[in-house]
Amino acid sequence: MTDVVVQGLSKSFGSNHVLKALDLRVPSRQFVTLLGPSGCGKTTLLRMIAGLEKATAGEIRFGDRRVDTLPPGERNIAMVFQSYALYPTMDVARNIGYGLEVRGTPKAEKQDKVGAVAKVLEILHLLTRKPKQLSGGQRQRVALGRAMVRRPDIFLMDEPLSNLDAKLRATMRGELRRFHLDLGTTTIYVTHDQLEAMTMSDLVVVMNEGVVQQIGTPEEVYGKPANLFVAGFIGTPPMNLIPARWEDGALSVAGTALPITLPAGAPADVILGVRPQDVTIVPAGTLGSIPGKVWIVELIGSERLIEVELAPKLRVTAEVRASHRAAIDDAVAIRPDPDNLHVFDPATGMAISG
Repeated sequence: MTDVVVQGLSKSFGSNHVLKALDLRVPSRQFVTLLGPSGCGKTTLLRMIAGLEKATAGEIRFGDRRVDTLPPGERNIAMVFQSYALYPTMDVARNIGYGLEVRGTPKAEKQDKVGAVAKVLEILHLLTRKPKQLSGGQRQRVALGRAMVRRPDIFLMDEPLSNLDAKLRATMRGELRRFHLDLGTTTIYVTHDQLEAMTMSDLVVVMNEGVVQQIGTPEEVYGKPANLFVAGFIGTPPMNLIPARWEDGALSVAGTALPITLPAGAPADVILGVRPQDVTIVPAGTLGSIPGKVWIVELIGSERLIEVELAPKLRVTAEVRASHRAAIDDAVAIRPDPDNLHVFDPATGMAISG
């Protein structure tokens, strides 16, 4: 199996610096997702690993072998594109086996390999159909089959589920994870959808503006965000980020002291982060709570989002059960869970450890 190691990788298009001296190690057999907003450089990084873009600076290694000087055909990778990129005039069997055909694989061996992959993907009954006769999910399976049949060292996937409807995306997330576990191949997956990243990955690489912001398990990037960008990007609804004041050994939010201790040398002005799931709505006047009034209420199925205004233009969202009743302008209070508070330095954006 193969590690992917990126060292000092940079990519510029004229004055536009897409990647900035990026370092990354993708461990062998892991499912690693590059996650970030559009334009953060994740697809460019994937294309450079594939050999479809040349680096401005830096190195790419597969194990001990440097590959950034090699053409794509010599890297033993397989790539699944957002558009599926199937050949419209070929049937499913030939689409899956075309890479083997080009490499001169004997016909009987090719048929065996195509049949084995089609059985795993449950598309044996589709082998004689053309792509235009397939649904989106079926086309996705054919694209995966074309990648799987070659038994590459590394799978590269560029937003392969983005063209599917929500229900099919949910199904295919589980299918992709299962295929990865069955094949045990190093996989690098690109998406801007954090739900895909959190449910499928062994490791998540959060990127912004060509820079890696944090690398960790889904639990780590959600539970211990390294900086303000990760805190605000990961989580639905996003984390509340609230201006707070640290002085005389107390952290104050909108005039209310909270039970949290910061290390010596912490700045006076900080940003307090708390997820909506960790905010409780309590009656106005409850001891240790922050008073406010209900600004807006949204029902999202089994849960309800209640936005509370603590001060002019200072609002905090709480996620509560749908049975919780609240009306706009109700006097209420919020009580953040003291065990799930995050504090950030507004000057650097970095997390402050308590």
